[in-house]
Amino acid sequence: MFATEFSQEWRKKLLNRFIHYVKIYSTSDPESETTPSTPQQWEMAKYLFEELKSLGLEHVSMDDKGYVFGYIPANIGGEIPVVGFIAHYDSSPDFNGKNVNPKIWENYDGKDLILNTETGFTLSPEQFESLNEYIGKTLITTDGTSLLSADDKSGIAEIVTAAEFLLAHPEIKHGKIAIGFNPDEEIGRGAHHFDVKKFGADWAYTMDGSEVGELEYENFNAAAAVVKIHGLSVHPGYAFEKMKNAGLLAAEFMAMLPKNETPATTKGFEGFFHLTDLNADVSEAKLQYIIRDHDAEKFENRKTLIQEKVAEFNRKYGEKTAEIEIKEQYRNMKQQFEGKMHIIELAANAMKEAGIEPKIKAIRGGTDGAQLSYMGLPCPNIFAGGINFHGPYEYVALESMEKAVEVIVNIVKNADQTHRNL
Repeated sequence: MFATEFSQEWRKKLLNRFIHYVKIYSTSDPESETTPSTPQQWEMAKYLFEELKSLGLEHVSMDDKGYVFGYIPANIGGEIPVVGFIAHYDSSPDFNGKNVNPKIWENYDGKDLILNTETGFTLSPEQFESLNEYIGKTLITTDGTSLLSADDKSGIAEIVTAAEFLLAHPEIKHGKIAIGFNPDEEIGRGAHHFDVKKFGADWAYTMDGSEVGELEYENFNAAAAVVKIHGLSVHPGYAFEKMKNAGLLAAEFMAMLPKNETPATTKGFEGFFHLTDLNADVSEAKLQYIIRDHDAEKFENRKTLIQEKVAEFNRKYGEKTAEIEIKEQYRNMKQQFEGKMHIIELAANAMKEAGIEPKIKAIRGGTDGAQLSYMGLPCPNIFAGGINFHGPYEYVALESMEKAVEVIVNIVKNADQTHRNL
């Protein structure tokens, strides 16, 4: 039914909605203490709030932290579970997210895409082999000066379009549907102020994955570590046996961690230490790391190791030369699905019904769903279609987004039968 009803008009709605979203500046900021972390995120939140109301969703709300909720009422009786769909509207601070100028390439021919004729910035299948899978598709790319923000505005566009489609097709019977959009996922805070009780779903799905077919209910255990190194600055002409150059000490500290346990040298279930930022002069150095591992015991060992290296450093250079602060970010949500695998099976079957082979794998990263799962809302992650997130090579195929809409619709209409089979 979906393939025949999702006409060219609906595809155009999906595309135009996405293009509008990505042009709204909404980058988050890890250094900020507010929620949302940046004022520009409010523009996106307010737009979504008004859009959901205009489409006819019920009980649409936006709280003082920028969380936007809305609901599609059930059109069938009985005790049917409330299924939720969630996406984040902030863009990654890893690359410029302002003045996004998306480019549309219909019927991609498999050749290099010159995204910017002035700079010659090119998206090439020679560098990104994944492009070969999208020959004949409609691609949306950047112009080489910004990220695209398909992470996760593609997910938002898919959820809103699916909601509009369901409201226009009451013959598709379903229970109550909860929809939620949140700020600050890209800086690890997307679920911090998410009101699970108010949201009211029995379970939910974040539409925040990448390639078509991705279905994820395992992720990294995650922490952030900040190492500060205190040097001693004196005149370089009189520095003999006095100066402690914090910049040089920082380089030495970095070399103390395993060289083969970085993002560039690990894959699959292998964890890592990732230096994300370094600021140093003679007097002070600040190193920011993220620590990741799927295995809980190995994760704890990683945190212990970096603390031991700080202690070792201080024994060599003096007490309090280095200090460390570690903050937990999120945990692997896998254990939260024990006895609840029907949630995963529902999504997998929805994909199969759409002609998609599910790709069930562990996330080499995190998702709001991990934190939400520990807050009492089981929440696996489903593909949204974007590729090459967080940089100027980001792109998404319109056909991938359309498939995500179809998966949402299939989940909604099959949730009742899944509940009856438990």
